[in-house]
Order: sequence, then C-alpha cells, then structure tokens
Amino acid sequence: MAYSDDFDHLFKLLLVGDSGVGKSSLLLRFTSGTFEELTPTIGVDFKVKYVCLNGKQLKLTIWDTAGQERFRTLTSSYYRGAQGIIFAYDVTRRETFESLTDVWMREVEMYANIDGAIRMVVANKVDLGADREVTSAEGESFAQANGCLYVETSAKADVAVQQAFEELVLKILDTPELLSAAGGGLKLGSRGTEPSSGCNCALI
Repeated sequence: MAYSDDFDHLFKLLLVGDSGVGKSSLLLRFTSGTFEELTPTIGVDFKVKYVCLNGKQLKLTIWDTAGQERFRTLTSSYYRGAQGIIFAYDVTRRETFESLTDVWMREVEMYANIDGAIRMVVANKVDLGADREVTSAEGESFAQANGCLYVETSAKADVAVQQAFEELVLKILDTPELLSAAGGGLKLGSRGTEPSSGCNCALI
C-alpha cells in the first residue's frame, strides 16, 4: 500500500524509562518487526508507524527518549503534546521499576501538557523469567495505583509488543478529549521517517 498524507488522526507516543530497559528494542520490534542489540539512545530518536485500527487510518510518531540522567534536560520538551506515554522497565532489574516512581512519573507530571494522556506500564524482558526481580503482581499493582494500563512484553522474543502499542492507541481513540488534541505535538515533515510496511485494518 502506498503511503500518503491522508490519515484520520496523528498521535504522538512517548517511551520513557531507565537506560537499558529495552525502549529502543520495543520501538524497533513494533515498527519493523525485528530485534537488534542496540546501544543506548543519545538524546531522542523517533519513528513513524502507520496503522489502521477500528477503521481509522492513524499516523503514529513514537519518540524514544534517552534514559541517562545527563540527557533529561534535552528530552524534557518532547513530553509536550504526547497523547500516550509508555513507562518501560526491565523485570530483571528492580531499580528500573523503582525509577518509575522516583524519576519517570515525576518527569511526566512536570513536563507533559495534555491532561488525560493515556499512560501504560510495560514490563519488558519477560523472556528472562529465571532472572526476574519484579513480579507480575507488583507491576500490575503499581500500574493500577497510578491509573496506567499494564502489559508484559519481550522485544527479543516478540511477546505482546504489538498488543501493547495497539491497546494504548485504542484507548486514545476511545478518549474524545485526546482526539481533539491529536496532531498537537511537535511538527514533523509531511511523511516522517521509516514508515511501517503497510496498513492492515483491524476492527477491535
């Protein structure tokens, strides 16, 4: 299918979390269906994905932010205009889970400017079950306490990555005030970079 600038909504999604939790790998798995061992993001990267859900043609700009503290002032402006925010942690590193409270929730409260933006907690690297330090119950309880969706994923083993992004986007679609804010993020070029390989409409 050829790409055009015809879409019903433009959504800005943001991935946040400590360095090394797999944010870039989650993004690569969702946008290209592949997995690579990646070096930490410096500053901010983004990819574009076209999807069709519930009969709506959607353009997703997905921003992958650096987890290192020295880049946080650089990335703070990218919170603005995001309709969906993914808080990612590594289930084998408890400190990355604790950082969701100590760092990332505070960052979002400070810099995000769209009321009612949909939040999701993603517990990544569940393929490493033997090394797990954060239980499913802990993750689910944290997400519920903070009004977030919750999904467990593995970018490496391709577990529930598509599900996570689609669930987030469907929730945005189901929130009228966020639809009115669609396209309110940073202005991109007309087509963006690295579009998806097609739009397979799904009624969910």
